[in-house]
Amino acid sequence: MIDFTLLPDGGTRWLDGSGEHPEIVLSTRVRLARNVEGFAFTTRARDGERLRVLGQLRDAMPKVPSLRGGVILRVDELATPDRQLLHERHLVSRELAGLDGTLAVRTGAALLLADDVSVMVNEEDHLRLQAMRSGFDPAGAFGAATALDDELGRHVPYAWHGEFGFLTACPTNTGTGLRASVLIHLPGLVLTKEISKVLAGLQQMGLTYRGLYGEGSEVVGNYFQVSNQTTLGKSEGELLDQLSRVVRHVVEREEEARHVLLRDAGYIIEDKLWRAYGTLRYARSLTFDEAMNYLSGVRLALSLKLLGSPSVYTLNKLLIHCQAAHVAQYDGRATLSDGDASVARARFVRDALAADVGSHG
Repeated sequence: MIDFTLLPDGGTRWLDGSGEHPEIVLSTRVRLARNVEGFAFTTRARDGERLRVLGQLRDAMPKVPSLRGGVILRVDELATPDRQLLHERHLVSRELAGLDGTLAVRTGAALLLADDVSVMVNEEDHLRLQAMRSGFDPAGAFGAATALDDELGRHVPYAWHGEFGFLTACPTNTGTGLRASVLIHLPGLVLTKEISKVLAGLQQMGLTYRGLYGEGSEVVGNYFQVSNQTTLGKSEGELLDQLSRVVRHVVEREEEARHVLLRDAGYIIEDKLWRAYGTLRYARSLTFDEAMNYLSGVRLALSLKLLGSPSVYTLNKLLIHCQAAHVAQYDGRATLSDGDASVARARFVRDALAADVGSHG
């Protein structure tokens, strides 16, 4: 099984609860799609071509300051549980991990993980440069991603067209190749039934929303991933500015909804959220959906000052470690049945919350 202690920060620095509005915005990610000049796009490339793309990145690593000290994981050489673990940590997509059930893992599929950036190799595009930050921090994530882009571009020739910009496998990524997204927690808007208006407004502004794991994933636990829809026709700065303005507006709407909940149904909300915390502290079996929904309630209670603990960091960590592959790793096995996973998940949550209480006296 994969040893995350060998990876910089275990690939989870983005969970540390820092950044702007950390109780509402879990993380900010900027991803740049790039392809290497002279090679067919990944889905049409032969195995040898994809391996040469990986070789170019490996050769460039020592010359790129942002990648020094980084490690390369050959995703195509990992067992399914290890690929699932990387996906659950938001380090690789389902496509790169070969988890969508229709495509096998591609030869040459890899993840390069450095101090605060990463690169998916031979995903839909040859290279997906990524930077993630805790909380709402589009400037920080963009700065790290573009620094890596500039440094790597001096050693790896990108496919570029004078009229269209960066060439990508999917036309919707052509141009800047930039996708910026935030993972945001919106229980107030869901409970006040205002969420459908807000989501419709996002689409009118050229943004889109998805579930916890991006494209194709369902919304669970009131977590929404909001991102720009197109990359062509606007500069990187314009795309980021638009996303930032809209997300700040959504955060304000969420804060207003929370005030309405407390004003109009204070004791009902307080009772509901304390029950969520009590269930997490003492349950002996938790399905994944149950855990996500109760954690959503506790996160809301923390932001409303109804609870003094757990910390945002503990809640972020639980969000990742309640998933199937992490629960199995915690239990010392490669996989678990649904029933065994529910028991192991409840035990992990109890231990994590008890440790958090202990750390806060």
